Amino acid sequence: MDISDYKKYKEIYKKLMKSEFRAKFQLNNQNKEYIKNKGINKIQSHAFEFLNARIKPEFIKNDGKQTPMNGHPVFIAQHATATCCRGCIQKWHKFPKNKELTDEEVEYLVGLIMFWINIQMMD
Repeated sequence: MDISDYKKYKEIYKKLMKSEFRAKFQLNNQNKEYIKNKGINKIQSHAFEFLNARIKPEFIKNDGKQTPMNGHPVFIAQHATATCCRGCIQKWHKFPKNKELTDEEVEYLVGLIMFWINIQMMD
């Protein structure tokens, strides 16, 4: 991540944390242990897998319900960062619904998820 990415993520993070709904998501000790055991690179790999399968496609049958609220640290991070469904992504990140996300858009979203996770791991 270069400095311009960091600045972008920091700005959107500040906005997201002003949302009562987004700010309530936190990693618990079990989530943090999972991340420590798997390693941050494996968690990032999971984030790419989840977004490519559940978020990237042009049409998502169950959009708005495809991301569980718990069960994996990435799922929690997706809700905290508004990367959980195409509606939230359109509202917060301005990537239009009903078109497949580009690889660059997925990379941006995964970067934001990992930015949030790394902040959580410092607590």
